[in-house]
Amino acid sequence: MEEQQTGALVRRCLAGDAGAWEEIVRLHNRRIYNLCYRFTSSPDDAQDLTQEVFIRIYRTMGSYNIEKGAFTTWLTTLTRNLLVDHFRRSKQDRITDSIDAGREDDDSPSLKDRLEDPRPTPDDRLASQETQKMVQQALAHISPDLREAVILRDLQDMDYKEIALVLHVPEGTVKSRINRGRMELARLLSRNKKQAGNE
Repeated sequence: MEEQQTGALVRRCLAGDAGAWEEIVRLHNRRIYNLCYRFTSSPDDAQDLTQEVFIRIYRTMGSYNIEKGAFTTWLTTLTRNLLVDHFRRSKQDRITDSIDAGREDDDSPSLKDRLEDPRPTPDDRLASQETQKMVQQALAHISPDLREAVILRDLQDMDYKEIALVLHVPEGTVKSRINRGRMELARLLSRNKKQAGNE
């Protein structure tokens, strides 16, 4: 049902209906921003990339074919390709950037914190921010192939088949990358927790 509605929105948008475009942006903005943020660890970069994704979506919407798969899969593939392009263009040290971006976020709650329960306790909010920061830093330390598989599965809740379509790899490779990525994340988080305990 949702895909039929999305197909209708796409058709209306292609016919020049500005309201349909606004609805597509409203429905998918949060998902795309979250995906971009998970890859960049920077709210500013994520916002810029989200805008780039929507520009690309608008320009290439005519290539979307409902027969070939779900709109969200097409959208995620497009977002992933833009992120890969961004990753390749970026010559800066991503580890240093993710640590610096994490420092900038210390004073303000994350988007997730603002959207969840409107009245979390300060202790809950601080613990959540620290956990998110640790996970984000650990994600920045694993290889891009493993990181994107873990993000798409565990943070974007995509199934293996959808991820295989987005990444253009066999489903077995997706499962392997997710498993290896989770193991690497667990190792890094365990090491970070031990280091934090020794401080």
